[in-house]
Amino acid sequence: MGEKVKDYMILDVEYLLETASIGEAIERLIRSRRAGMPVVSDGMKLVGFVSAKELLKSANFKDQELGKIIKQGTYVGLPEMDLDDVARIMFRYGLRDLPIVDENSTLVGILSNLDIVRSHFERATPMKAETLKALLSQRYGVSFSLRRETVSIDTLKPTQWKVFEDELEGRRYELERGFAEPILILRKGVDNILVDGHHRALAAMEMGLKRLSAFVLLSDHPEEFDKVEIGLERVAREHHLSSLADIEVDHRSHHPLLEVTQQLIRRFEGRGDLENGA
Repeated sequence: MGEKVKDYMILDVEYLLETASIGEAIERLIRSRRAGMPVVSDGMKLVGFVSAKELLKSANFKDQELGKIIKQGTYVGLPEMDLDDVARIMFRYGLRDLPIVDENSTLVGILSNLDIVRSHFERATPMKAETLKALLSQRYGVSFSLRRETVSIDTLKPTQWKVFEDELEGRRYELERGFAEPILILRKGVDNILVDGHHRALAAMEMGLKRLSAFVLLSDHPEEFDKVEIGLERVAREHHLSSLADIEVDHRSHHPLLEVTQQLIRRFEGRGDLENGA
């Protein structure tokens, strides 16, 4: 069964009252990270949606009520709709944000392009887990089980000795927005060995979060598997990694993906292709 809108929509919605002034709406939008906000009546009934562009057009009329300038009605979604169907609607009409309402037209959430992207990342994580599961089974000759858990951050044993500050900042932003892509861990004895998600885990720890969603791999025959030191454990031992606090944060260089992007930009700028839309 496919994912539903309710699984990914943001419940803590930033909204504007239709009785708010245009000036108030502009100030609220400036302080937020959004490109627009739903507009509701006193009973949280959805009235419409106002964009930054609409507010800019009316910036000279700051004392006027918001309800006077917005178009009544907007595209909406329902919590039980299939996420893929709603994603197609948002793409078709170029929507960044889609208000989600119940059967009484009461605003209950909002779905953004970022939430759609988040859903695709989260679908990809189980594929990584299944790949690792197959590799471990083939290498060590024992079967493994995969399950979803919420794990304590302070139990994680890292296997990556360095992370990049720019990527760490990106993960902080994602976590603030509720983009909690599950980490991937291998449970071996009492150890939760962190396989994928070091930037996420470190960002969460710095933000004061205590737990993260995770896909957990466990050996079906721990009496055999737990006796063997695997490559990930050897990396942790050689770099003296026992907790997330042991990870070095590189403030000087960029994440490799960002380096590649910057090189491409410089190359294209040298050819003048960026201006030509290539």
